[in-house]
Amino acid sequence: MCRWLAYSGSPILLDSVLYRPEHSLINQSHRARMGVETVNGDGFGIGWYSAEGDGTPAVFRDIGPAWNNRNLQELSAHVRSRLFFAHVRASTGTAIQQSNCHPFRHGRWMWMHNGSITDFHRLRRDLCMAVDPVIFPAMEGSTDSEVMFYLAVTYGLDQDVPGAVARMAGLVERLGKEHGVPHPLQMTVAVADGERVWAFRYSSERRSRSLFYSSKAETVRQLHPELEYLRGVSDDTRLIVSEPLGDLPGVWNELPEASYAVIPSGPEDYLPFVPEPV
Repeated sequence: MCRWLAYSGSPILLDSVLYRPEHSLINQSHRARMGVETVNGDGFGIGWYSAEGDGTPAVFRDIGPAWNNRNLQELSAHVRSRLFFAHVRASTGTAIQQSNCHPFRHGRWMWMHNGSITDFHRLRRDLCMAVDPVIFPAMEGSTDSEVMFYLAVTYGLDQDVPGAVARMAGLVERLGKEHGVPHPLQMTVAVADGERVWAFRYSSERRSRSLFYSSKAETVRQLHPELEYLRGVSDDTRLIVSEPLGDLPGVWNELPEASYAVIPSGPEDYLPFVPEPV
């Protein structure tokens, strides 16, 4: 499948989390520990929001492996952001092309996904027909991930992020049942609007891909003062990752099955996620 991370908090250089940690995302691109594949070399992408921008994220994507891309290394050492995504891809069958690399962008929204819609080729037409005709022309690629994104936009991402994602998941499961696909949906999804990040972990068979969130920055600093990239960051700084960036105790917490997290977080670190029939 794929590996990804989402960061929200004090502005930092992207390479602080993309390259420097012991088990960074770049390391995971060819040495993943918890993914279906060890190597995730079918393209990559980063997306970030800038304080000087118009509210829409910048996106840089390429079809080669992340571990040897000099442009990615150069950009990440000079771009500073308070909210960014990064994704390394292992294709589940669709073409290796820039338009199929994550994250995907529509207006102020950014989206990335690890997992798949089982037998997507059988469900694809019906799923695409449910996308709002006004935004349908904006879809550029051929992945199930992008279709999921545009379905969530169709179902009200602007008004209710958890509800829109729940309705998208509900449609996938209904169509899967109608087409004889018993477990159609496998997903860990991150979506952001420039202010907040929502992360979802769900699968139809209740055996979702791995997903972790970091403990509060103050807690981690007390446990591990040697972590340079956390010095001076705000207490609401958090990371959500496909797999931990290191093995230090007390830093990483597994997001439970069928749940979602929001950062900056409220009183609850996570809430239950249930697909909504449509």
